[in-house]
Amino acid sequence: MASQEKIGQNRLVVGAHYGTAQYIIQRVTAIILVVYTLVLLIGILSMSGFTYEGWRNLFTFQVLLMPVGQVLASLAFISLAWHAYIGIRDIWMDYVKPVGIRLGLYVLSILWLAGAAIYFIVLVWGS
Repeated sequence: MASQEKIGQNRLVVGAHYGTAQYIIQRVTAIILVVYTLVLLIGILSMSGFTYEGWRNLFTFQVLLMPVGQVLASLAFISLAWHAYIGIRDIWMDYVKPVGIRLGLYVLSILWLAGAAIYFIVLVWGS
């Protein structure tokens, strides 16, 4: 049998670029989180008084009857959850070698993020 391995310009590359999309997604989500943090900081600094109503208005303000505050908060939370999932998944892949423990940690991580998403929906989109 001939070997599939080729050396030089015509070498066989397997698995290259499989993490490029996750790398780009993590960088984009980080940028979204930085922008949202700056928007929140500007909103907090422009509040007349640090009250419950002012804090609530940061997340529930509307523009032309569209819930912009809730949409921006949702985008930031989705970015945070996706960013966290990619990061923690990479940690589990790199440092946890037993497959069963790694799978259990994956499941626990996904369950925790799903629970956080449900809690977020109840807080921001509930009445």
